[in-house]
Amino acid sequence: MIRTKLRSALAAFRRLARGAEGRGFGGSAPSVDIAAPLTTQIISLWPEGAPGAEARRNEAERARDWWVKNVHSPSLTAFFPAREAANGAAVIIAPGGGHRELVFEAEGIEPARFLARLGVTAFALKYRLAREPGSTYDIERDAGADMRRAVRLVRSRAAEWAIDAARVGAMGWSAGGELAAMVAFRPVLGDPRASDPIERASARPDFLILVYPGDYAMPDEVPADAPQAFLVAASDDDGPARTIMSLWLKYRRAGVPVEAHLFAEGQHAFNMGARSSSRGVQDWPSRLVDWLADRRLLARR
Repeated sequence: MIRTKLRSALAAFRRLARGAEGRGFGGSAPSVDIAAPLTTQIISLWPEGAPGAEARRNEAERARDWWVKNVHSPSLTAFFPAREAANGAAVIIAPGGGHRELVFEAEGIEPARFLARLGVTAFALKYRLAREPGSTYDIERDAGADMRRAVRLVRSRAAEWAIDAARVGAMGWSAGGELAAMVAFRPVLGDPRASDPIERASARPDFLILVYPGDYAMPDEVPADAPQAFLVAASDDDGPARTIMSLWLKYRRAGVPVEAHLFAEGQHAFNMGARSSSRGVQDWPSRLVDWLADRRLLARR
């Protein structure tokens, strides 16, 4: 099987990613044109207001160059590849920020653009923040509900967006990794009797990507039907490193496919690699592309 080696310099990331030089991602996947324009759209998770936050749905967010706060109307920022480049895979991305803020540019928008250039329909999630000063939100009740709603919304509109409903993944960074773990390891099936068609879809992702995740919501044991996973952190980022090692062992015991990368150094919040002086960390997204290709998640079907 011929595989094309993707090597593309994405200036926003200041590092090499895999570009489209003629290696198919298994099957009949087309090469990816990294210069092709992406279509973007902001999609409200709860147009009439999120449960418990209906009265604040029109309240403005606060944002600076790298963070977003005061989220009361959770949403997805969608990045759609061109139809001829789309391979059917989708990823919902939950950025980190300690549940106090969202590192929305570096851990939401940038990875979404990166994945969309590979033909993946990517969605950066803005969720409610339980630890922002003065917040009345709860991680489980509110942020968790936003993550579940996001997975359900994408899966419920799979046909409209040319997405394979069996290739909907969740990617979580730091605190966002805890939300991704919630939907992966505490699956909520769709309710076929629900009046809302979104609620009829399953909230469980088909694959999982965790980047220096927190330990909240990690399972005592990984079930045999857990989504396959890609895990990455730095050894000198003590908490996430321990989380990754523990989760990897649980995946091994469960017999579920898992790949883990634990770099010697890199600290926390290395984002897409540009912030690190480590060559390995700078190029970690290439390892993710390899994994997506090896698991045939980029193959057009």
